Amino acid sequence: MLAIALLAATARPLPLPAAELHVAVAANFSGPLKQLAPLFAHSSGNQILISSGSSGQLYSQIREGAPFDVFLSADTDKPALLESQGLTVPGSRFVYAIGTLVLWSSESGVVDDQGKVLDSHIYRHIGIANPETAPYGTAARQVLSRRQLWDKLNQAQKIVIGENITQTWQFAATGNVDMAFVALSQVLGTDGKIPGSAWQVPQNLYDPIEQGAVALAHSKQPAAAQAFLTWLRTDANALAVIRAAGYRTAD
Repeated sequence: MLAIALLAATARPLPLPAAELHVAVAANFSGPLKQLAPLFAHSSGNQILISSGSSGQLYSQIREGAPFDVFLSADTDKPALLESQGLTVPGSRFVYAIGTLVLWSSESGVVDDQGKVLDSHIYRHIGIANPETAPYGTAARQVLSRRQLWDKLNQAQKIVIGENITQTWQFAATGNVDMAFVALSQVLGTDGKIPGSAWQVPQNLYDPIEQGAVALAHSKQPAAAQAFLTWLRTDANALAVIRAAGYRTAD
């Protein structure tokens, strides 16, 4: 009896095994998520496995049963749609970042700080992400429409459509287009400067790019998924990384 009592007194609950979270993330936020992953691992012991793509593609994959635990979209529409379809954890959806659109060239002197280059028509091509599936592409189309350039540039065959914002950035980085509309987070250096040349597009030319996060109902790691979203929303270090990457946060 004494041995049993001693065993009971000294027993400790076994630590839970580390979880592997499969996070589907919009291409524009994949870089910041790679910075956040080790911070979350250090904080929680849980690992993040990253799958990136356009928000539209990821949404379709989730609808088809892809085994993701968390969805970090580049808009709020697709997380809300998944929620309306019963595919998310109730109450888990929130805005984790607000993006900034820039017109960028890898070459200095190409893009002026007022975006007047758009009216010059001296460039060969301009890249944008697919406006039907990528929120930054939608924002780029809004900018060109409000500058009364969308139809003109299409007729002149100057617009090159990227599958997602990463491919669009690659178009400009490799010189396949003269410039491209991309996310500020993709071109902002660690020193806070943008290499090449860029125009940070005024917010009145496009709708705010609010990026929504949500936990998915079919997750096999629901507690870890919710813990990650809580950490992403509230942890001071996480918020600092998001802001340093060129985003605003909702809170």
